[in-house]
Amino acid sequence: MKKIVTGIVAHVDAGKTTLSEALLYQSGSLRQAGRVDKGDSFLDTSQMEKQRGITIFSHEAQLKSGQTDIALLDTPGHIDFAAQMEQVLQVLDYAILVISATDGIQGHTRMLWDLLKKYRLPVFIFVNKMDTPSADGPAMLSQLQELLDDGCLSFGDNQLDADTQENIALQDDQVLNDFLEKGKLDQQTIRQLVRKRKVFPVYLGSALKMEGTKNLLDGLDMWTEPKTYRQDFGARVFKITHDPKGERLTWVKMTGGSLRARTEVLPGQKINQLRSYNGEKFDLVQEAKAGDICTLTGLKDSYIGQGLGSQADSSQPFIQPALDYALDPKEKDLQTCLAALRQLEDEDPQLHLIWSKHLNEIHVQIMGKMQLDVLRRLLAQRFDLDVDFREGGVVYQETITKPVEGVGHFEPLRHYAEAHILLEPAERGRGLQYASDCSLEVLDKNIQHQVLTSMQSRENRGVLIGAPLTDVKLTLVGGKASNVHTVGGDFRQATYRAIRQGLMEARKSGSCQLLEPWYDFRLLVGQNQVGRAMTDIERMGGSFNPPEPRGSLTLITGTAPVAEMKDYPEEVRAYTHGEGQLECLLAGYRPAHDAGEVVASRDYDPVGDLEYTPDSVFCAHGAGYPVAWDEVPQKMHCPYYTADPD
Repeated sequence: MKKIVTGIVAHVDAGKTTLSEALLYQSGSLRQAGRVDKGDSFLDTSQMEKQRGITIFSHEAQLKSGQTDIALLDTPGHIDFAAQMEQVLQVLDYAILVISATDGIQGHTRMLWDLLKKYRLPVFIFVNKMDTPSADGPAMLSQLQELLDDGCLSFGDNQLDADTQENIALQDDQVLNDFLEKGKLDQQTIRQLVRKRKVFPVYLGSALKMEGTKNLLDGLDMWTEPKTYRQDFGARVFKITHDPKGERLTWVKMTGGSLRARTEVLPGQKINQLRSYNGEKFDLVQEAKAGDICTLTGLKDSYIGQGLGSQADSSQPFIQPALDYALDPKEKDLQTCLAALRQLEDEDPQLHLIWSKHLNEIHVQIMGKMQLDVLRRLLAQRFDLDVDFREGGVVYQETITKPVEGVGHFEPLRHYAEAHILLEPAERGRGLQYASDCSLEVLDKNIQHQVLTSMQSRENRGVLIGAPLTDVKLTLVGGKASNVHTVGGDFRQATYRAIRQGLMEARKSGSCQLLEPWYDFRLLVGQNQVGRAMTDIERMGGSFNPPEPRGSLTLITGTAPVAEMKDYPEEVRAYTHGEGQLECLLAGYRPAHDAGEVVASRDYDPVGDLEYTPDSVFCAHGAGYPVAWDEVPQKMHCPYYTADPD
């Protein structure tokens, strides 16, 4: 049997969970298909999911189609839970994108498509709700090809006629030449085109009425091919949960070799059990093999995105939270709340828990208000904590606009290290990058490794408001060590100080930049409300494209700061009397529209933030003494390795 892992992704209410039920029923895995509206679907198992009628957590099911064993991962559709969906994408072999025929391709759908492209996932498309009177199959196919990819082609009942084969062949020049020569395509060629993301099989139907779903099921068997895995053990962690008894569960995709219980996969930590889940139930398995999804018990220090064995850690996720809220513990003990939130952060790292000892406050960073409500309910249900949250604004980031060389010197008595770090602006959205461009004659390999490790060992903060640093390349360019006095930890201190000193130099020259999250929005309002809407958008610091008529309504698209627009949906509902629609998608970070006001209001003192000090320590007359960051260039022991910042 061939094994594949596939996941279903969609905009909320597109019918994703209903499609899962249909596939499970028609494959023989379920005796009766459940209904989301009745709260008895196989995969939406939590009480909150049943009440809201949406998927909040990812779930696994097992099914078979022909000669293919399929591990099916259902993912959340609401934008507030998109981070959990992205975690699942990292372990899929194929994805199923569900699109509602009544809604068409929405902003969230385009975001999903971009993510699938970034993760290079082959995609099957199911256009759902084709049983509605307004559904138009040919129009949907045209929309898919226009807005997503020319390779979105209808596969119907998988019996591909000559015209369909020709359209498939047109997606690849070499395949087209072969097709013109032979007059037909073999199945393996089509499988390879699907795998290479040149062709995206499209199926039209109704998940609720199980129309077209058997064609999709057969297509997963006919047009997929198994991956080739390495022989040595490897696995990727994509989910952390706790079972009803409190057992910590590590969900992994096997990416190489095999794994048995009682194996030590982390230092001092052995696997107690290997579980294979199907909905809420699981079976114990003796061995997991490459390509399997399995759940491990016994690991305490695993984390989402971690690579085990020969598998490397995954890259930083693309979806990041944009809103910041402060915990209001009410009558509850703050440390008890902190412990509970740390467990929830373990399960969802994008929660970004921040504990401020100085302010005695706990902050969480989230995607939206629905996620906040779910967080509040989880704390009540699982930890018996009745708490609330106070709005704390958006999550800012900081970057630089010009290169600068930072210097850190650490020389208390019997210690010595000097590090020179070049900070350069990186492409927007790339996060932090780390490199070394230093001769081994200047600093040996071991010290360079210490510096690179230190760059990544803690969150780097900017010097405008102390927000996380992003989109900067940090490169070790030089420094100095002592054969006698340099000991472990000296270069860690020098590295920390060099980065901060460089940022202070950038601030002095005006090349530090505050970033804030922005929305891409689609706003539908009545024709007599267009003027009000455009005035609001301009007031919020946003921009918009020329309005477009949409029947009796008018569509306005554009961008605006999250800080200004996050509460705007309530306003839209009020002034349109519930008829307007506002869809907002995070469009990444851009320069803050009111940077001066934000910096002034935060009143952050980067020199006074002693944990992130930009100052250095030098030695004279047998004693170490502090040197302010702006005096370090006059006292440093090595000259600048790049252009003088002045």
